[in-house]
Amino acid sequence: MREFDVAVVGAGAAGLSLTRCLDRMKPRRGGGVDGGVALIEAPPGPLRAPARTWCFWETGGGPWDGVLAARWDRLEVVGPGGDRVASPIAPLSYKMLRSTDFEAHVRAGLSDRVAQVGAAVEEIEDGPGRAVVRGRDASGEPVEIAARWVFDSRPLPALPPARTTLLQHFRGWFVRTAADAFDPGRALLMDLRPPQPPNGVAFGYVLPLSPREALVEYTEFTRAVLDDAGYDAALRDYTGRVLGLGAFEVTAAEQGAIPMTDGAFRTRAGRRVFRIGAAGGATRPSTGYTFSGIQRQAAAVAGALARGRTPVPPVPHRRRHLAMDAVLLRALDSGRIDGAGFFAGLFRRNGIPRVLAFLDGGSRLPGELAMGFTTPVAPMALTTAECAWRALRPM
Repeated sequence: MREFDVAVVGAGAAGLSLTRCLDRMKPRRGGGVDGGVALIEAPPGPLRAPARTWCFWETGGGPWDGVLAARWDRLEVVGPGGDRVASPIAPLSYKMLRSTDFEAHVRAGLSDRVAQVGAAVEEIEDGPGRAVVRGRDASGEPVEIAARWVFDSRPLPALPPARTTLLQHFRGWFVRTAADAFDPGRALLMDLRPPQPPNGVAFGYVLPLSPREALVEYTEFTRAVLDDAGYDAALRDYTGRVLGLGAFEVTAAEQGAIPMTDGAFRTRAGRRVFRIGAAGGATRPSTGYTFSGIQRQAAAVAGALARGRTPVPPVPHRRRHLAMDAVLLRALDSGRIDGAGFFAGLFRRNGIPRVLAFLDGGSRLPGELAMGFTTPVAPMALTTAECAWRALRPM
């Protein structure tokens, strides 16, 4: 059995981000990971997540700028009737990162303090002084890793109990057009012109990579995913009737479903075992964005270990923001608000940079209250009262 200070289970965005933070950590008195870090990931096969694209926004430069697929300093939102809001988002930039580039960049920078172990994890046994991770390698041989702390980034077997759970589900096409069709200097963050579901919202999303190349996605916030025919029909309608792209070829595709829930995620799974990433509440419930939350969570864990403290990962969103998100999810799911009208009005009345600051947790309470009065006040107030009442009752 091999022994380490830390074992990280899973090598997706959360696992790799935490491993990188730990490897670069500068210990303080009584802290550190002198015993090294084990990064445990499933061997190649169905247990590995497919390649995907992550988007996020941040101020100025960042640690991933050298491997970005693209970035935009100007965004646009199109309402259901075709009205447009377009503006620079300085000092923010909207950034696109491919998982394959992220993974290669992180792995290339890891030191020999990190042992990369290929194993499909079958069990994590907690203990008073250490935890033991058990699994099997690609040949079926057993693998055992003991560690003082274990951080598990694998998806939860079931979501936590919640009063409202929607899905941000999508399919995207990387397209190449026969003629110039895109403005590489501006990304279309939310296009609300597609037909709308009765409860929830549907929108398109266009990230130009060149005048003739872009990632075009169709997304819904609803309870259930579509079948393949449903996504393809929606994308054909969006690229044809709405965008009028003309002739194009699909060079690649991606698809996913991200839970949007007001359930409470518990990051501590034992005395020595913790959950990180989406399993640890890093996803912002109202948007499905996760990458920025993962970075904040990983930095907090590394900081706690550097100080010699118990490294309980924080849920990287403020409680009041989670409460506001719960109200929005309930208002969408109940049909009290028109989703397309709500989001179009939010961006039109507040401006894109201000809304982005709120969605990433960088806003202040007075501005958030003022923003609240730009939404449909009566249905949102009724939903706030309902959520407060439901919070007083057992699940």
